[in-house]
Amino acid sequence: MGSKGRLSWDEYFFDIARIVSYRATCPRKQVGAVIVGDKTILASGYNGARKGSPHCTDVGCDIKSGHCKRAVHAEINALNQYLQPVNAIRILNDGEGLTLYITLRPCRICKKELKKYLPKMEIVYAEEYYNI
Repeated sequence: MGSKGRLSWDEYFFDIARIVSYRATCPRKQVGAVIVGDKTILASGYNGARKGSPHCTDVGCDIKSGHCKRAVHAEINALNQYLQPVNAIRILNDGEGLTLYITLRPCRICKKELKKYLPKMEIVYAEEYYNI
């Protein structure tokens, strides 16, 4: 806990990422992510099916090579939300000054995708991911 009994900014954003994770629709792991800039949440995401596709909680997981292919990872859902055309001006930003708070360390594929679009964004996570 930060000074005077208040949450630090990191604690605050990690707690929000945990709450976002409760929306996850893949029962294998609940993961939540928030992209923050200047102490403001700019996007959030959780692991679940692509928009318009059935969720794992409704039809089961599609497991291939030990991974669920139906679920899009939380950090990619947050990235996609951040890069929506309505937010087109953000695409010009290389990620400097942004932080991704995520409940689980991004896998190598997601980390590569994040660095492709927002190479200077800081990535902080609450829990290790060992299935990299």
